[in-house]
Amino acid sequence: MSMPRLPAEDRRLSPRTGYTRRHWEAVADGLVEAAWRWASPRGALLHLPGRPSSNGVRSDGLEGYARTFLAAACRIAGAGGDDPHGWLPRYADGIRAGVRTPGRDDEESWPVILDHDVAGQPMVESASVALGLRLTRPWLWDRLDEPTQDRVEDWLRGALRHVPSPNNWYLFPFTVAGFLESVGRGDAETAHARARALELLDTWYRGDGWYSDGDGRAFDHYNGWALHLYPVLDAHLTGKVDVHGERLRRHLADLALMFGGDGAPLHFGRSLTYRFAAASAIGLGAVTGDTPLVPGVSRRLLSGALRHFLDHGAVDLTGLLSIGWHAPHQPTAQHYSGPASPYWASKAFVCLLAPEDHPLWMDEELPAPVEERDHVVALPTPGLLIQSTVADGIVRVHNHGSDHVRPDEGESAAGDDPHYGRQAYSTRTGPTAPGNIADNHLNVIVDGIGSVRRRIRPLGAGPDWAASWHRPVFVSGSPMRPGLRVESVTVARGPWELRVHRVIAAPCGARVELTGWATSGTPRSRLFPLHGWESGGEAPAPYGTAFATTVTVPRLTADVEGSALFVALAILTADPAPPSSPVVEVPDGDRILVHWRDGRHTRIAFDPLVVNHS
Repeated sequence: MSMPRLPAEDRRLSPRTGYTRRHWEAVADGLVEAAWRWASPRGALLHLPGRPSSNGVRSDGLEGYARTFLAAACRIAGAGGDDPHGWLPRYADGIRAGVRTPGRDDEESWPVILDHDVAGQPMVESASVALGLRLTRPWLWDRLDEPTQDRVEDWLRGALRHVPSPNNWYLFPFTVAGFLESVGRGDAETAHARARALELLDTWYRGDGWYSDGDGRAFDHYNGWALHLYPVLDAHLTGKVDVHGERLRRHLADLALMFGGDGAPLHFGRSLTYRFAAASAIGLGAVTGDTPLVPGVSRRLLSGALRHFLDHGAVDLTGLLSIGWHAPHQPTAQHYSGPASPYWASKAFVCLLAPEDHPLWMDEELPAPVEERDHVVALPTPGLLIQSTVADGIVRVHNHGSDHVRPDEGESAAGDDPHYGRQAYSTRTGPTAPGNIADNHLNVIVDGIGSVRRRIRPLGAGPDWAASWHRPVFVSGSPMRPGLRVESVTVARGPWELRVHRVIAAPCGARVELTGWATSGTPRSRLFPLHGWESGGEAPAPYGTAFATTVTVPRLTADVEGSALFVALAILTADPAPPSSPVVEVPDGDRILVHWRDGRHTRIAFDPLVVNHS
């Protein structure tokens, strides 16, 4: 792979990763330089090679300009305007050409900004353009002639006059309006865009540092790289102190637990091709002071994520970020993912807004939370259960609350999303692709047709457990069966996961199937039947995951009719000597007793759901 040219490692200052601020600058420079090789003659559009997105080639070209501009802007603003590679004159020429005749079918013109459902992607990119202009104002915006500034404003105001998607998109006109107000071009229209976004953000805030990405229950990396980033950065740039900073501080206490010992963030949720943008909120917190993390831990998490993806082939032979997770991986992409989409990773370069003498860069790198001890932490607000093990550095999250299904949507199996519907995700494994056996899934099979899990209803959470229920949805025939539901409980301790499922009102002739983690070699995945299961084995998933080209999935099966309880132990581990498994008893059809090897006991009962320890 063609890596950016990096300085020598500094293992004294950064004993864990070897990376310093100079490495971050070098990566930003390398990514921007490689992308500019694909610029239009005047630089308004960067047409990176690859399959176009559903938004079209011109929108993809704007995406290339806007997202690389954000990386360059963070790098130059953090250096006090020092622009050693002369990026800003190029971006200035590009913006002049792009806004001269928006919407025209020529080599340079930017597409106009419309509603989200009518080629709306330019609204997304307007926020990166506005933020880049705001960060570099003394060296770019202030040097544009007034007619060009007027044309830029006219183009940007399209974001204020059209309808965003009903989620984090409302922060794009918010960001545009913030820039216009910062350069003396605010009015009632900009004030309305900002007030509306903040009003919605408050309705989406569910507490404990977590936003849902729109109405419903969509908790994922958008919390950090969008819903926290835009309002907190805006407040920082205006010198304000508001509630959003405290919300970020609370969120980072949870987010810090979600990075593996190898630096990887969780492979969970949509837009994963943005890769190390998952660490952007950590950098932002260090810059603004809205963080519970000491600087050495923040840099460990930031540089660990950056180095992880560089070491695992995220940059292709031409020096560009590919669509995928490690190497190129098309199932990681969404329909809106184009060749330049991965450059939302530029948001991670917000850390460069901390100057070179900032403690983020001067303090010695410290261990990440996953490197200090095992963790099992329940997050009742998003309905997630975090489980990490220091012996192998793996972080797992058990999903009992995030489904990305809007309240107005029906539960159609056609909308099944492997990045939300599975029971568990980790920093070392990815979900299997559609068409293969689903990993980490409780599948109810009726008339030979398998089910998927769409809307997830949380049932509760405790210190080391989380529970939820769902209605199995079928891809053909009747989408749901009368009364059929599945209640699921996960209890975690060390590397072990106790998975309890109660199936209710299964029709005659139904079968159930439970799968574990999809792996190839190391780490190892096992699934042990404890109650209710009749047979087991492994199933191939030849289309693989974002981590391996082909994988196998452990599987348990059984017949079911009416209501029945199924209990299994799962483990995902790279520890050559994991601790012994617990002993589990099922004295009747509604109670489970777990005897852990450390002498503690867990009792699980249903109707009502009770999980307690002694």
